[in-house]
Amino acid sequence: MTTRRQSLKALAAMATVQIVPSRVLGLKGQTPPSEILTRGIIGCGNISGSHLTMPGKLLALCDVDSKHLDERMRGSGGEAKDVKGYHDFRELVARDDIDIVHICTPPHWHALMAIAAAKAGKDIWCEKPMSRTLGEGIAMVKAVEKQNRIFRLNTWFRFKDSFYDMRVPVKMLKKAAMRDLLGWPLKITVSGVTGFDWKLNTWAGKPGLKPEPVPPELDYDFWLGPAPNKPYNHLRSHLTFRGYWDYDGGGLGDMGQHYLDPVQYILNKDDQAPISVEIDADPQDAEAIGTWRRIEFTYADGCKVVLDGENKDTAAVYMSGPKGWIGKGLQSNIADLRKKIDALPDPEPQRTDFHACIRSREKFAVNERNGFWSCAMVQMGIIAHHLNKNLKFDSKTLKFDDPAANALSYPVMRAPWKIND
Repeated sequence: MTTRRQSLKALAAMATVQIVPSRVLGLKGQTPPSEILTRGIIGCGNISGSHLTMPGKLLALCDVDSKHLDERMRGSGGEAKDVKGYHDFRELVARDDIDIVHICTPPHWHALMAIAAAKAGKDIWCEKPMSRTLGEGIAMVKAVEKQNRIFRLNTWFRFKDSFYDMRVPVKMLKKAAMRDLLGWPLKITVSGVTGFDWKLNTWAGKPGLKPEPVPPELDYDFWLGPAPNKPYNHLRSHLTFRGYWDYDGGGLGDMGQHYLDPVQYILNKDDQAPISVEIDADPQDAEAIGTWRRIEFTYADGCKVVLDGENKDTAAVYMSGPKGWIGKGLQSNIADLRKKIDALPDPEPQRTDFHACIRSREKFAVNERNGFWSCAMVQMGIIAHHLNKNLKFDSKTLKFDDPAANALSYPVMRAPWKIND
């Protein structure tokens, strides 16, 4: 297992040398950079459908459920000879003609697959949340940067589209924050004002699951992988796995990084996590995830982020400070707010073309490093919810002030699966 000391050292080290695959550079006999990069997708559940149409030539699909694999093969033109299906992700990762590996599995598999892909020289497009645990996220950062890979986390609101129900791009909020238009410290409230109630509490699990026969098409032991060995029940896998601690973190695990990654960007905190998290919820089941009412994060400088799980604060604005506030569509108590924001300098440009980043070896806008910190924020909320306990966190040591919280952050994987140096 990766030690915490080694992991912290790796997280602190910045990669300075980037290696580009020869086939991407267009060396003699290899694919020139003007041509489309090649891809393989691991995980053929619902979320993989959006990855089928991403740029690049699809060469491979993989799933431990043969029914899911067959459906995706048909839907992707997989009957053509240049798309091959796999049961074992390691076979897909071992192919030397694949440039990019898309990871579309439940979060308890993200770290092992991303690390294997990095060691095999692949660039990585990973679903959110980036990792299931803090320790796994540290190991992912270490592997991606040690192997000089390009990593993209599949959340995009910091650089693309209107931010859910805010009806404005995040860049507008970033400009207001970075130019001190509202004063400091800031408070951000994520609630119905941003559409946060959508899906948030729909992923609650069901306690006391009874064993069921494993469907013949599913390799359930492989699906569990590093997770504890629990009897099969259909609610544990596929569409409803998010409701169980072993695999994800409920609605917060599903949607949290979409909402909190922009928060980190707006507040200029891409290299840190809050120092505390407070939870308002009922005691939780040991296996099934329940709902929560409110989670509040506090940063060292006094900035706060409130997650309003019940959408009770109907009068909440999105962002407020000593000088003013901003709500939906840049509604504010500041006269001519939009004109003032438009007149401010734009934030530093972001690199938002993943394939261009692969060729230039420059970090993508949401990468392993800032993705780690926004995912750490998600995990702080999940762990506080799991334990039903307020917690303090140290961004330098990556430790909580509570032994149970640290144990949840660095769990031992089920043999034979482990993270090696």
